[in-house]
Amino acid sequence: MQKQRSSFLERETDPVTHDSGWPPLILANAPNGATRTKADHPALPITPAEIARTAAEIAEAGAALIHVHVRDGEGRHLLDAEAYRAVTAAIRAEVGNRLVVQITSEAAGRYQAPEQMAVVRAVRPEAVSLALREIVPDAAAESAAAEFFAFARRERILLQIILYEAAEVTRYAELKSRGVLGEGEDFPLFVLGRYTPGQVSRPADLLPFLAAAGAGLPLWAICAFGPRENACALVAAGLGGHVRVGFENSLLAPDGRPAESNAAQIHRAAEGAHGLGRPLADADTARAMMAGSGPV
Repeated sequence: MQKQRSSFLERETDPVTHDSGWPPLILANAPNGATRTKADHPALPITPAEIARTAAEIAEAGAALIHVHVRDGEGRHLLDAEAYRAVTAAIRAEVGNRLVVQITSEAAGRYQAPEQMAVVRAVRPEAVSLALREIVPDAAAESAAAEFFAFARRERILLQIILYEAAEVTRYAELKSRGVLGEGEDFPLFVLGRYTPGQVSRPADLLPFLAAAGAGLPLWAICAFGPRENACALVAAGLGGHVRVGFENSLLAPDGRPAESNAAQIHRAAEGAHGLGRPLADADTARAMMAGSGPV
């Protein structure tokens, strides 16, 4: 794996690649999700030690960001400050600052917006993902959400706003224009295929999101379900977006067989970026881009 990572770094410093005009690609990994278990895939990381080992593998394969879920003693999705601190410490011990560590605030049927916002306040993570429909479900939730987003901006937490359908892109822009989401950069994530039969994505699923966004989103990413995850990633990368892959969304390789590991999913996406002539962002570049101070 070290040899692969070195080759990617060599490509990223190739002047031909950098002269192509591409912004660096933020390649993220979602290694586990809220509900999958080792019965779904034996390599699914659950414990802090397993997640930390995965972090080392994906960093070598080209990832700049890891999106983490933690579990309780019975394996259920958990929003808990101490659990997040433990997994963050394990990742940092393994890879230092070579990855942006992003926690999730996902409800997963267990939590409500006040609890989701409370865990972010308690952890003060480097980065967090927030589903717009969960944190700001309606007009009545806007006041509490505005206070929360103001806090997150003050703490300089890197925010990723999850959008499940094109209509949410429009709503995101409207809330942003009215200041509900605070002043500062976001990193919207378009979720492809969540509401398709069998949760199977296809690259064309991206088009309604882009049509709704217009030119208003300089920084965006996708994740996708099913065996076409890598195809969706390649198309998004070719259109200037960024990419999240991993076992949370797909356990399958492009040929439909079980994927070998999270690192294999990252490696495929990194190879696709190389084929496009697009450089990979390292973690520090990703941090700058997500904060609005880097190339887009």
